[in-house]
Amino acid sequence: MFIQTQSTPNPSSLMFYPGKQVMEVGSADFPNARSAMNSPLAKALYGIDGITRVFFGSDFITVTKSDDFSWDILKPEIFAAIMDFYTSGKPLFLDSNAAASMDTAIHEDDSETVAMIKELLETRIRPAVQDDGGDIEYRGFDPDTGIVKLRMQGACSGCPSSSVTLKSGIENMLMHYVPEVKSVEQELDDEDEAATLPG
Repeated sequence: MFIQTQSTPNPSSLMFYPGKQVMEVGSADFPNARSAMNSPLAKALYGIDGITRVFFGSDFITVTKSDDFSWDILKPEIFAAIMDFYTSGKPLFLDSNAAASMDTAIHEDDSETVAMIKELLETRIRPAVQDDGGDIEYRGFDPDTGIVKLRMQGACSGCPSSSVTLKSGIENMLMHYVPEVKSVEQELDDEDEAATLPG
């Protein structure tokens, strides 16, 4: 098994390509070790000292490290964890229901506007964000204010350029195709907020 790596716009995150499909549909974000309990691979990666976030895309795994650790030391351990997982034959998730990304599934009670937003996110925006080793999650649309709420995941979470990406790229595209959209805002998780507060 030959695993390739690729850098991301976030110097603390690296993409690992195991040379096989990782996620059949959607993506999975593990912002902390507790969230990784459902996935043997994510759990193994969190077992390595210095790992702060794990993210699965279609054919890659993005690993984020704390600044105190060097990639030179972490890479061999990450390679070993990924190889062990793929030779073990274990499932990616212990509970298959948690796997699919359901945030952009269009529901019968969605308005035409929400359906268009979800479709654009799924077909145009998500592939571009995944190229950078991350993903976005749709968190809601307020028809009164015209604000779309999204959450950045993987390498895009906590990346200095993610707010620029969110504002310029995603907001412009949504406003262009969906006139009801007036603005896009990033919704932070508790963990993300804690990480961005001056400590």
